[in-house]
Amino acid sequence: MKPSASALNGGRKRIPRDADRIFVVLDTNHFTEVIRESEAGARLARRLIENEAEVFVSIITAQESFEGWLAVIKSHPPGSAQVKGYSQFRKSIDTLGKFLLLDFDMEAAEACSNLRKLFPRVGTMDIKIAAISLAHDCLLLTRNLRDFNQVPGRCVENWLD
Repeated sequence: MKPSASALNGGRKRIPRDADRIFVVLDTNHFTEVIRESEAGARLARRLIENEAEVFVSIITAQESFEGWLAVIKSHPPGSAQVKGYSQFRKSIDTLGKFLLLDFDMEAAEACSNLRKLFPRVGTMDIKIAAISLAHDCLLLTRNLRDFNQVPGRCVENWLD
């Protein structure tokens, strides 16, 4: 039998709640669409506004975003070929500053350990993002429903497609 979400996060809700607002954590794929200003990102932004959502990003998404743009930058020789990568890296930094960043703290680490035992084949970064979302009792917005839907009690939705 799988443990409940409250068992995984110790039953704690740490973000002060307003009954009229929805609290969401953007997975890296949702955050990336915001950065790219894609059509899907524009739909996401409209839906967040329509739902009066309180939006958060995890420190894991920040890490993945930075690592991705640094890899792009390093894949080109120094000079003009790196300009676009640095521009997108800067945009990621600026956009992250618009959201409250949720830490991978001891509560999330505990949830992560519990989730890892239940789902050994789910990617480590996905498990960490799910653990942070679980620790803060937030809706997780992701395209990766297959993995995240396995998390007990975790409410996940895809607002991009």
